[in-house]
Amino acid sequence: MTKSSSKRNYINHFIAAFIIMAALLGGAALLISHYYPVRHLDIINEYAEQYGLDPALVCAVIHAESRFKENAVSVEGASGLMQIMEETAYWIAPQAGIEDFDYVQIFDPAVNIRLGTFYLSMQKNRFGERDVALSAYNAGSGNVIKWLSNPEYSSDGRTLDAIPFSETRNYVRRVASSEKIYAILLRISGS
Repeated sequence: MTKSSSKRNYINHFIAAFIIMAALLGGAALLISHYYPVRHLDIINEYAEQYGLDPALVCAVIHAESRFKENAVSVEGASGLMQIMEETAYWIAPQAGIEDFDYVQIFDPAVNIRLGTFYLSMQKNRFGERDVALSAYNAGSGNVIKWLSNPEYSSDGRTLDAIPFSETRNYVRRVASSEKIYAILLRISGS
């Protein structure tokens, strides 16, 4: 083998390795964007800032609630990106400054995210602790108040040592792990 063919082999191996790395990174990026989509970031940032929430938390809640599907409807009837029940939407809309609200607007990302972030912020302001606020968002504040007053679930009346509903317990865990991923994704994207 001559020096020039050895050099060509080295360059060809280097190029092949570079192409493989680029394909792997591209594939990883596609997988991440498939499992952790980020849509409506301008709306999320606007209302997260307005209501004092971390955009990564809002993204994680949307991910847990609907996986960013605007027209999602749960079996219980919660609708839209942040899965808001009709009664809750009508209750919080005027408080969030939305006049003449009609529930059909719940599928509009701007309206849904505005209501969802407002409601999440309400829970965070009321309960303080993030996991307690997420529990209230998922299971309702009435349940959380009962849990906080029960020493079996809360030793201090402010935090939850245990969450009795498995759905809510799993929800809080999913949001927490997704929030970490979204924090990285938003940092990488510069948002």
